[in-house]
Amino acid sequence: MTYFVLKFLHIIGATVLLGTGAGIAFFMLVAHRTGNATTVAAVARIVVIADFVFTTTAVIAQPVTGIALAWYVGYSLWERWILWSIVLYLITGAFWLPVVWMQMEMRNIATKAAANGEPLPARYHRLFWTWFYFGFPAFAAVLGIIWLMITRPVE
Repeated sequence: MTYFVLKFLHIIGATVLLGTGAGIAFFMLVAHRTGNATTVAAVARIVVIADFVFTTTAVIAQPVTGIALAWYVGYSLWERWILWSIVLYLITGAFWLPVVWMQMEMRNIATKAAANGEPLPARYHRLFWTWFYFGFPAFAAVLGIIWLMITRPVE
């Protein structure tokens, strides 16, 4: 695999992580603001699918292409900017994994409320706000990784 192909795939993966994360956050927030269980259920169902299809693919591709790029170019994985990228990637994952579970729970809760003609219960709202606040450190970490990829600061 050539340098260009590896770099292209790595940049696409980073773009997918950032774009899917921002898109999912936007659509879930807009659905939540309606207060309508049917709307939340429908949007959450799509969000869960998008997270599994797009985010999971990018989450797997990023370390594979990143390590391959470092090897191809001759960077040590112990370079400070690469180590910080890895730390931020792990932080992103630490927030993303619970978020995936929360999205599935919110989808299930909203689906049940919609089927019963009930409003969204307190548990849904607690999960939503936890999900919402988990997004900030994860999003900031992804932005930090992209900054490190672009600048590759030297010690």
